[in-house]
Amino acid sequence: MKKTSTRLADGRELIYYDSRDDVVRDAVDRRPLDPTVTSSEIRRDVLLGDAVAIASHRQGRTYHPPADQCPLCPTRGERLSEIPDSSYDVVVFENRFPSLAGDSGRCEVVCFTSDHDSSFADLNEEQARLVLDAWTDRTSELSHLPSVEQVFCFENRGAEIGVTLGHPHGQIYAYPFTTPRTALMLRSLAAHKEATGGENLFDTVVEDELSGERVVLEGEHWVAFVPYAAHWPYEVHLYPKRRVPDLLGLDEAARTEFPQVYLELLRRFDRIFGEGEPPTPYIAAWHQAPFGQLEEFEGVTRDDFALHLELFTIRRTSGKLKFLAGSESGMNVFINDVPPERAAERLREVASS
Repeated sequence: MKKTSTRLADGRELIYYDSRDDVVRDAVDRRPLDPTVTSSEIRRDVLLGDAVAIASHRQGRTYHPPADQCPLCPTRGERLSEIPDSSYDVVVFENRFPSLAGDSGRCEVVCFTSDHDSSFADLNEEQARLVLDAWTDRTSELSHLPSVEQVFCFENRGAEIGVTLGHPHGQIYAYPFTTPRTALMLRSLAAHKEATGGENLFDTVVEDELSGERVVLEGEHWVAFVPYAAHWPYEVHLYPKRRVPDLLGLDEAARTEFPQVYLELLRRFDRIFGEGEPPTPYIAAWHQAPFGQLEEFEGVTRDDFALHLELFTIRRTSGKLKFLAGSESGMNVFINDVPPERAAERLREVASS
């Protein structure tokens, strides 16, 4: 992998990740952009104990532009975009409309391919491995920023999810705090460790699922399963079999196998609802250990956390979505219409031949 860092016209960082070492990236952003101005602010909810990012500047972000005006496609002639070069493999740049900025963290965009009409599932294994390497590199770099405590790599796919740009891409949020969802996991981890005299809860969960009926796909180094208490109609958790706290901890064997397993999962997701259905909307979310201090989670260290990816869709059946209504949005109590065992069975049925 070759990494080339440059600056856009407004001062934001852009990084090319290329599979070939002989690629030269010297294109200049020719757009007449003013310096980016953001108004991101983190506010604490004293009753719930969580954080809310207030980012009013995002009201003006680009919203469903036509394909010939996509800001994530390469620059072609006088059609100028966020990427100055005329082609790319994988590119990462600071978000022009970030939810987090400055002392409040950092937001980046990850473009998986220059092909506007493609998707992550359309990538080959070499391309998917390059994305994994880019995620890993950004996790490392962002973790060293003084304002960053947790790095979150994710992809929102589909208009139903709320995606405003159709080009295949994901994002990276570098939070200045440990996120509420991760804090819940760490509390459960600490309580289980104390109650069992040192047993790791993640290891227990994976071991239990490996011997059950909810396994969807298993390789030598990775296992994917529908969790026992799945929140979403079709939800898969993907774990490396050797527990590591973050992407940096993966060994070469796991990195090599990851594209095979993950691409197969994504392709199965697109087949869940049968032929002729539009692509399945989904969220793919990497969960990594925080890089900050964990004193409040007594007895837990970073190495106790287990890196994993959660992949889920809000589509519950053909033409119908799972909405977060009263119980889910009001009380955070999910009601799932699809039994996890049936979801796992369906995801095995649509395996590639």
